[in-house]
Amino acid sequence: MKENRFDRFKFQPFINDAIQKLGFFNPTEIQERMIPVVLNGDSAIGQSQTGTGKTLAYVLPILDRIKPERHEVQAVITAPTRELASQIYQQIVKITEHSHTGPAITAKLFIGGTDKQRTIEKLKVQPHIVVGTPGRIYDLTAEQALFVHASQILVVDEADMMLDMGFIEDVDRIAAKMPENLQMLVFSATIPEKLKPFLKKYMENPKMIQIEPKRKTAENLQHLLLPSRHRNKKELVHEALLSFNPYLAIVFTNTKKMAEEVAAYLNEKGLKVGRVHGDLTPRERKKMMKQIQDLEFQYIVATDLASRGIDIEGVSHVINYELPTDLDFYIHRVGRTARAGNAGTALTIYDLSDEDALNRIEKMGIQFQNVDLKKGEFIELDDRNRRRNRVKHADETEMLAKSIIKKPKKVKPGYKKKMQAEMEKVKKRQRRMNQKKR
Repeated sequence: MKENRFDRFKFQPFINDAIQKLGFFNPTEIQERMIPVVLNGDSAIGQSQTGTGKTLAYVLPILDRIKPERHEVQAVITAPTRELASQIYQQIVKITEHSHTGPAITAKLFIGGTDKQRTIEKLKVQPHIVVGTPGRIYDLTAEQALFVHASQILVVDEADMMLDMGFIEDVDRIAAKMPENLQMLVFSATIPEKLKPFLKKYMENPKMIQIEPKRKTAENLQHLLLPSRHRNKKELVHEALLSFNPYLAIVFTNTKKMAEEVAAYLNEKGLKVGRVHGDLTPRERKKMMKQIQDLEFQYIVATDLASRGIDIEGVSHVINYELPTDLDFYIHRVGRTARAGNAGTALTIYDLSDEDALNRIEKMGIQFQNVDLKKGEFIELDDRNRRRNRVKHADETEMLAKSIIKKPKKVKPGYKKKMQAEMEKVKKRQRRMNQKKR
């Protein structure tokens, strides 16, 4: 039997059994460092990329600490989107179903878009673990249907996203109803300045666990750059998707309106396209995610909600219809593919106005391959900076030649031709020197 390195955490037998059955044998770095902290009851801030295994880093030790004989809420886990909350809840269910002895550990999912009154009626018995979106959890506490006053643990997942979406106030209200000696576990890709007052309010000397990515993106991920060159970008996306023939592709746009426009265009072209953005009703989003999981779509058009708030498996290709306003989201978007050792391709369609943004992405360590799309086939192009460097060298040579060849004080007939000839000699000499240097 394969050695399981989770054994040293001395979890309860049902957790070890679940880990084994789910095929987890080696803890990731965030799990290695976070699990002992959570088991010890310390507050902590974990900074790590998506896909590093942070959910299990807090779910496993929290489950180990639950006392099933106490019929009260003992842990509250908040997430910014319904889909992410549902995924966390499903992970908990997969582990607790291996518990066959003694009282069962109960977990409940509370998200918007569900019948609140029916939820309240089912809360006559309080669950041990609460998972959900901050707005719905706070509503249930305000209605005095859900009691979190005895819960010692609060998890804030994707905290920077919570802040961006305006949910941190609801998290604050929930935390205010919990004990003073609260163990708070915050997970975030970044720690924005605006988040710090909230952290200081509830966390005194938290453990800082920062996992530096070995690489910004996966090694087996290919980054392609396609210049729009004043062509119709929707046509380029359609042509690229046909050329790729992906297992599953996500096309990212910056706005819900543009997502709808691109999806409508691709539908007109005969592609069956799924949509993922914030304007879908709860019922539509739930249905859409079910269809995506059932592989009913080969193509999805999405806003950045899908780059962090939703986990979609099996993505082989990502297309950036436009570069994200926040360039960190480039990493989140392309991180949807090339997961679990699989290969992936990320194509970015860019305009001339995107040059500065592309330079900044390259400084993050991303190496682009320059391509064009002609008659349904990708062809390799020279480095997009090559022409700019050539023009720069030409300008420098011109300036140097002018500085060497001085205009005579007394001008004689034919001096212009003589000067031009002299400058050409200097420029040729300079070009030869530049080539030798290279």
